[in-house]
Order: sequence, then structure tokens, then C-alpha cells
Amino acid sequence: MHDETHGGALGTRLNWLRAAVLGANDGIVSTAGLVVGVAGATSDRGALLTAGLAGLLAGSMSMAVGEYVSVSTQRDSERAALAVEKRELREQPQEELEELTGLLQARGLSREVAREAALQLTERDALRAHASVELGINPDELANPWHAAWASFLAFTVGALLPLLAIVLPPDGLRLPVTVGSVLAALSLTGWASARLGAARPGRALTRNMLGGALAMGITYAAGALLGATAT
Repeated sequence: MHDETHGGALGTRLNWLRAAVLGANDGIVSTAGLVVGVAGATSDRGALLTAGLAGLLAGSMSMAVGEYVSVSTQRDSERAALAVEKRELREQPQEELEELTGLLQARGLSREVAREAALQLTERDALRAHASVELGINPDELANPWHAAWASFLAFTVGALLPLLAIVLPPDGLRLPVTVGSVLAALSLTGWASARLGAARPGRALTRNMLGGALAMGITYAAGALLGATAT
């Protein structure tokens, strides 16, 4: 049981880390595309800063609200499933015991061992046993929408700050090279990190990440340059 708990906690931490990396990646790409697009139309530092800050705030709030709604729905579903399981345990305990035995058998235990394990788990905490084995839920660690919202907000903000600072701090002639270089370097890092967290080879993920970011910046810069030329 300790190993199962430890494994579940490790899986939860990895999921949070993966979500943080992906949130930062979204902040980098979307804000870089925005500020580079504006840079294609104007070199005014104030306009670039305004656009970058607007994109950062809009993106981080959108990520936070989206995660809050998504995780709230997940938590509501978990609570509903636990309520159904609690009612079934109260109304038909023998059927639930047999169900737990069958689930343990399906995991490779013999009938006798599965029955004994089901009896012991039921005596200790029937709801927790069914929640873990049948539903894959830890009743003490339901999804927290506020944690998810803040994590997404912070991850996106951290990622978005890089292209924002890279486009407004350097002198005019160096803004685009510094921004493109720093964004591609950051995307290579997030691509590598997401691959490692997913136990995948980093080469393809790193290449996809950098190509996607470069494509986003190239398209938005071309669009900004075209609009800027049309406006003048």
C-alpha cells in the first residue's frame, strides 16, 4: 500500500511538472508570436510593451480560468463517483465485496488471495479500497482547481516574460535577433524537459518545439510587416 501511495504521489508530481512545462511553453510561443508580429509593423517600444503585457495578462488569465473550469469539472465527477460508491457500499455490501474480489483477481491474484485481500481492505476502509481499486481515486487527494489555476497562471506568465523582455530591452537593431534567439533557446529547453518527463526521446520533441515556435514568429512577423506597410 505504501508503494502504491508513493507511486501515485510521484505520478501526481510528474503531471504537475509536465503541466507547468507545457504552460510555460504556451506562454513563450503565444507571446513571442504576438510581440514579433507587432515588431513587424512598428519599432515603437511602447507599442511593443503594451502588446506584450496585454498578451501576457490575457493568456495567463485564459489559462487559469480554463484550468479552473476543467479541474472543477473533474473534481465534481470524482465526488459524484465517490457518492455513488458510498451508497452502493451501504445498500449492497456483499455485491461490492464480490466486485472488489473480482477486480483484485483481474490484477493477477488467485481467487482465495483476492477474497482475503478484499475482506481485509473492506474492514480497514471499504470506500477507500473501492475508490482506489475500482475508480482510481484517492478520496484525500481530489483534484484542486485553485492549485491548477494558479500553476497555469504562473507557468504561462514565466514563459511569456522571456519574449516580452527580449523585445523591449535591447536596442532597436537587436530586438528581433535577441528575441528569436532567446525564444528558440527556451523552446529547446521546454521541448527537452517535456520529452524527459514523458520518458520519450528528446530529439523529436525538441525539433517540433523549435520549428513550431519559428513558424509562429515567422508568420506573425510577415503579417505585421504587411499590415504595417499597408497602414503607411
